[in-house]
Amino acid sequence: MAVSTIYGHSFTLVLSVLVLATVFTSVDARAFFVFGDSLVDNGNNNYLVTSARADSPPYGIDYPTHRPTGRFSNGLNMPDLISQRMGAEPTLPYLSPRLTGQRLLVGANFASAGIGILNDTGAQFLNIIRMPLQLEYFRQYQQRVSRLIGESQTKKLIKNALVLVTVGGNDFVNNYYLIPYSARSRQYSLQNYVPFIISEYKKILMKLYSLGARRVLITGTGPLGCVPAELAQHSRNGECATELQRAAELYNPQLNQMLNDLNSKIGSHVFISVNSNKMHSNFITDPQAFGFVTSKIACCGQGPYNGLGLCTPMSNLCANRDLYAFWDAFHPSERANQIIVEQMMTGSTDYMHPMNLSTILALDSLN
Repeated sequence: MAVSTIYGHSFTLVLSVLVLATVFTSVDARAFFVFGDSLVDNGNNNYLVTSARADSPPYGIDYPTHRPTGRFSNGLNMPDLISQRMGAEPTLPYLSPRLTGQRLLVGANFASAGIGILNDTGAQFLNIIRMPLQLEYFRQYQQRVSRLIGESQTKKLIKNALVLVTVGGNDFVNNYYLIPYSARSRQYSLQNYVPFIISEYKKILMKLYSLGARRVLITGTGPLGCVPAELAQHSRNGECATELQRAAELYNPQLNQMLNDLNSKIGSHVFISVNSNKMHSNFITDPQAFGFVTSKIACCGQGPYNGLGLCTPMSNLCANRDLYAFWDAFHPSERANQIIVEQMMTGSTDYMHPMNLSTILALDSLN
């Protein structure tokens, strides 16, 4: 009996060591966190009572399960593809009941379709996870992980993590230009609205920094006036909507300047500027060069350019999603997202400033 007891204690000790080794190996792997809107939401809104959802077919038609996941895509979205490039499994939505134990160490996706920089953006969707709550969930996440691996290891995990923030487009589409003479457009001229939302965005990023984030990819807006939804409402001959294009042209340079200022203040390249406008504009201007038959007509939708209303089982649906730059009225197809992520990985400083994602991953692996 004594021998059995000794073997029992030895087995327990070995098992404990193996469990701890597994945990700390996972911590050494790079975590990935995602904040933002429907371009990067991978299912949080499925757990909310909101109309901003992508939980019915044909969403997810090209996802590995061929079922809707809450991603506003025919398949994988930008965070999924970045995770692939990092050699990691996709992050789970923060609200997913599956996000427990070791899965927490992979990271988490806090994004929520419909949100913006401003809290009043997306008010028509009612119950969505606005940026202050996404940041609060990030704080709660760190508390949960601390209970799992300890406070010092949690700080290390957060410090070494990659963070993606994609927000801002809805502050124009679903706020300033949502209706004629919207509350914000009566309050601000466009020239004054842009600095206002930039100043609010700066507060969000400084809060993210205070929560420990040290390598953050910040995407600008794409060419807002060129998405099928805006073509359907404002275009006669396929030309992009002038006012929304003007908004993007004002916003993106000011965002870049704000990021440069923050990095200078911090003394480090914490915030990496992702030139989404240039990335999207390339295949919008010359879709055939990227293997698309069109960048004007959405694969799924109805009305002019398939740009009216939601993508539903009753919508027009293209046979080959890889031939369409846009999946629905607002969101890129998986194929377009693949092109965008490839440019994030290997693009010049015209696309990624001050360095691309491949360089970031290589540099940070040395630390």
